[in-house]
Amino acid sequence: MLTPLKTRKRNIITSLSILTLAVSLGACGGGSNDSSSSSGSGGELTVALNPPLEGNVALTGAGASFPAPLYQNWFVQLNKAVPQLQVNYQSVGSGAGVEQFTAQTVDFGASDVAMKDDEIAKVGRGVILLPVTAGSIVMAYNLPGVEGLKLSREAYVGIFKGNITKWNDPKIAAANPDLELPDQPITVVHRSDGSGTTGVFTKHLSAISKEWQDAIGEGKSVEWPTTKGKFIGGKGNEGVTANIQQNEGSIGYIEYGYAKQNEIPVASLENSSGNYIEPTDDSASATLDAVTLPENLRAFITDPEGDQSYPIVTYTWILAYETYDDPQKAIAVESMIQYALTEGQEQSKTLGYVPLPPSVREKVAAAADGISPDFEIKVN
Repeated sequence: MLTPLKTRKRNIITSLSILTLAVSLGACGGGSNDSSSSSGSGGELTVALNPPLEGNVALTGAGASFPAPLYQNWFVQLNKAVPQLQVNYQSVGSGAGVEQFTAQTVDFGASDVAMKDDEIAKVGRGVILLPVTAGSIVMAYNLPGVEGLKLSREAYVGIFKGNITKWNDPKIAAANPDLELPDQPITVVHRSDGSGTTGVFTKHLSAISKEWQDAIGEGKSVEWPTTKGKFIGGKGNEGVTANIQQNEGSIGYIEYGYAKQNEIPVASLENSSGNYIEPTDDSASATLDAVTLPENLRAFITDPEGDQSYPIVTYTWILAYETYDDPQKAIAVESMIQYALTEGQEQSKTLGYVPLPPSVREKVAAAADGISPDFEIKVN
């Protein structure tokens, strides 16, 4: 017998809070396809698509490059669990992702900056913003022989504002008395495309520096002070990462996972408590714990409190429609989100992302549960 909607939501929330879920989203033919596996916390969970997908379904998404390595991993694994469901994700940047989602040329979008009310109003089918992972934005650098770099707020604002142009500048050296910093020009690498990563990064800089806010401001694209120093642009986190690797003396802002996978050194940054914090899973989790996610699931973490909080952490959102003309696509989208909230979270740490706290998974599960009125999850 089908579980009523409210009870079903409560079951999802309870299971997400208590267990590290092991989920099999198998679906086929016209019958139920239940499978189960033991969870790490001693419980056993069975989840099935009910009703199942009726044949093959393909979803297309586009947007942020920040979570792209994780999303692409998720969707490959999801296809192995549900062969009928194929998800194609294009890493085109948050700006382009929001544009394509608004134009309804994709089945879902992705952005590191939550859509604003005026942007949501342009989408006649309605919008559900679903934070499915989080990550740190780091300052990765290419400075052979220099490890353990620390950057004060004044220093990193000055670097990206073009006021600090040499690695041995006194404002950098002050926090690094044990490092031998070269008398070498700094090459600043930034995003050349409309980018949620840039939006998050510049929002943080605006929050900690009135000078930055007045001169450059925040947004997915900004006017970089290219006349003050050497600035080069790269498309996507991929492009910025490549430029850092190829240019000795460079520094740029990228998602932590890109630095981790490519073994690029990253700087410890001064936080609001005056502590220098290295980007790690624990420091990013400390940042998320210091922020309450509101009911609309839009949280902008500009300058987090907490002695051990890393200062630049962001949620990243999947953008789903409230309604889908094709009921099968609605089931597929909800299945995709369910996978992201369960097995997907187990893959986050390996790739340099932050697993969502249980309280956040609760809210996202409740919001996503209404995408398909026919979708039913059975929990034994």
